[in-house]
Amino acid sequence: MQGLKGFVPTEVKASYINSLLQVGFHTIDFGSFVSPRHIPQMRDTADVLARLELNGTGTRLLSIVANERGAREALAFDEISFLGFPFSISETFQRRNTNASISDSLETVKVIYDLCRAAGRELVVYLSMAFGNPYGDEWNTDIAGQWTNEMAGLGIRTISLADTVGMAREADIRQMFASLAQDCPDVEFGAHLHCKPGNWLGKVQAAWDGGCRRFDSVMRGMGGCPMAEDELVGNLATENLVQFLEEKNVETGLDKLRFNKALEASKPVFV
Repeated sequence: MQGLKGFVPTEVKASYINSLLQVGFHTIDFGSFVSPRHIPQMRDTADVLARLELNGTGTRLLSIVANERGAREALAFDEISFLGFPFSISETFQRRNTNASISDSLETVKVIYDLCRAAGRELVVYLSMAFGNPYGDEWNTDIAGQWTNEMAGLGIRTISLADTVGMAREADIRQMFASLAQDCPDVEFGAHLHCKPGNWLGKVQAAWDGGCRRFDSVMRGMGGCPMAEDELVGNLATENLVQFLEEKNVETGLDKLRFNKALEASKPVFV
């Protein structure tokens, strides 16, 4: 939702997320404790949280934060199990996204990780621009691997490789997931793929072939990162991912009737 120009009313956000909570997903990224000036769409995250119907669901909540202040704000809510931090291996994007350098952001990760441990929560690090960047900043798979190992060395146990602007090559996706899983066997690696309707399948298949079993997705494939480029690339569509898994005879544990209701409930959000 963060890149939508029109503000989505709080009650619409909450109603949609409540429909998702009934489906059986592992985790829902429900909101962000970030600057309302830079990301006005998320200014009502605390109000949305207050309207969520969490009784009877095994789904856990994740909130994105961009600095220590946001982390402390999020950790004040017991309902939130995970904090997500976008750590970019592109200096340009790190400054665009969080107004901080890579070196400063590394220190922020350390602080937030300690805060999460003290509060009994888990930090998920999104490795932004993991497959390249449009700014001309140096990138290769070795650099991506170096930063991934850096995060693992801090104790981070969930790292999501993000194709932030949808430029990842399938060969790189496959190779990175396979090699990093060997280098960091204690880390659960996820795929955060920004893609278009015509190229999602090859990217998902490449991540799967590389051993990835954790995927981020959005109903109807809407969205993207508003701080990366002027136009939103789009996300991996949840309905496409579910179809992919079903064709591989993977038991998702999702309630299909409620899934279809949630898909319908997404329409007023992503107009």
